[in-house]
Amino acid sequence: MASAWARCSAARQLPLRLTVGAFFLNSGLAKLGADEATAEQLHQFAATTYPFLDKHDAEKFVRLLSAGELAIAAALLVPVVPAAVAGVALTAFSVGTIGLYLRTPGMREEGSLRPTEQGIVLAKDVWMLGIGISLIAEGRHGHR
Repeated sequence: MASAWARCSAARQLPLRLTVGAFFLNSGLAKLGADEATAEQLHQFAATTYPFLDKHDAEKFVRLLSAGELAIAAALLVPVVPAAVAGVALTAFSVGTIGLYLRTPGMREEGSLRPTEQGIVLAKDVWMLGIGISLIAEGRHGHR
């Protein structure tokens, strides 16, 4: 019966893992070739919300961000990586982007969680949090 559960569980996870994994793969690969201006822009945006990031130079920050995104893509796309492990990676990343959304001025309407037009880019990342938590829950359930 455990084998049947594993097959069913893997089939349910496949659409989530493939779509989000492909998204992270594309994003991570795009950042590998980021020019200096793009690196500066990404770094400044992140460092404004998370000041500890200001210690790194922009190009190093973008290389680390790219590596992180590619690692998450691999965790999602490689089937031998347990769902809970992939879910933890995705959840951690999404908490960071949701933090950017909540803490960056101009991302939300005054006194509300509703995004401004500029904030939609980050607010939509809440789907990653939901998928990450679902993978964690499914991974834990499958190991009972």
